[in-house]
Amino acid sequence: MLARPHRLTRGSDYRTVVRRGRRYGGPRLIVSVLDTGEERPVRFGFIVSKQVGNAVTRNTIRRRLKDVCARQLPLPDGVDLVIRALPAAATAPFTELLADVDRAVARGVR
Repeated sequence: MLARPHRLTRGSDYRTVVRRGRRYGGPRLIVSVLDTGEERPVRFGFIVSKQVGNAVTRNTIRRRLKDVCARQLPLPDGVDLVIRALPAAATAPFTELLADVDRAVARGVR
């Protein structure tokens, strides 16, 4: 589970990352990455719309993405990531979600 300092919580932060960040897409996820240059821990945000499925499916995907991001934590300070789940994420196994996020983080952060 992600601790509070590693989560985006305000809508304005989400908008900033999505609008100003670099975007990396795939068949299941779109990852927006913004390096703010601030001295604070990396933060993650999740967008899982109703197009992905019902409430149970959306919450399952959100929990899986939080676990994937917890595995990514040794990242540089001041980076914000917003992960938008696409409808194909609903049927994707955990390993594919992990690979998609790994690929986007490798391209966008490291």
